[in-house]
Amino acid sequence: MKLRGRVALVTGAGRGIGAAIAGALAAEGAAVAVCDVDATAAAKTAAELSERHGVRSVGVAADIADSAAVRSALELVARDLGPVDVLVNNAAVDVIKRFVDSTEDEWDRIITVNLKGTITVTRAVLDQMIERDRGAIIHIASDAGRVGSSGEVVYSATKGGVIAFGKALAREVARHNITVNTVCPGPTDTALLGQVAEYSQKMYDATIRAIPLRRPAEPAEIAGVVAFLASDEAAYMTGQTLSVSGGLTMV
Repeated sequence: MKLRGRVALVTGAGRGIGAAIAGALAAEGAAVAVCDVDATAAAKTAAELSERHGVRSVGVAADIADSAAVRSALELVARDLGPVDVLVNNAAVDVIKRFVDSTEDEWDRIITVNLKGTITVTRAVLDQMIERDRGAIIHIASDAGRVGSSGEVVYSATKGGVIAFGKALAREVARHNITVNTVCPGPTDTALLGQVAEYSQKMYDATIRAIPLRRPAEPAEIAGVVAFLASDEAAYMTGQTLSVSGGLTMV
């Protein structure tokens, strides 16, 4: 078990890709803090991890757009599990529509959660990682942040920002034995992909046809890559951006 004795915090882990990541880390022996804006979903996922994998797990409710809520969540995690060794910034929001039809309120929410929220949570765990001279930070961005995505213009901008943030941070913290890498999922079988189909079935069908592997990813296929990056097997990887897209993008 490659992560035995380590504490992982996964944001947006109540369902979807985040829950799959939490499960993959728990399967490798990590104690897992399941952070989600939905307190019930966080508690449910945490209980399932403990039962299935026999690890310590706690559900914490926090909107990562709220820095005070993030600090409170980290205090709870430190009390119940210990300092965070592995941070996975997965939480994100999106609204599928043309940019000209989107509103400033929607822009603000997407930017605040996806980009500022990622920065906020990272800053909240960084001091303890630096103090202990170890850590792994994995951002979940999107191939939309690398190549752009119609109907997701502001979302694409925030994910591009997350990628750049990860690269720059990796340079600063490498001296402290902290790695920072970014995973960019392609279309994945989650509620977000369902939003695309609701917005335009034609767009959804065209996207799936364009994937060389001819199907969307399963959340577990994203989670496996994250578990690798969290492990010592990836100790010499930092500042990297990995697409998990079935070949949809090859950059």
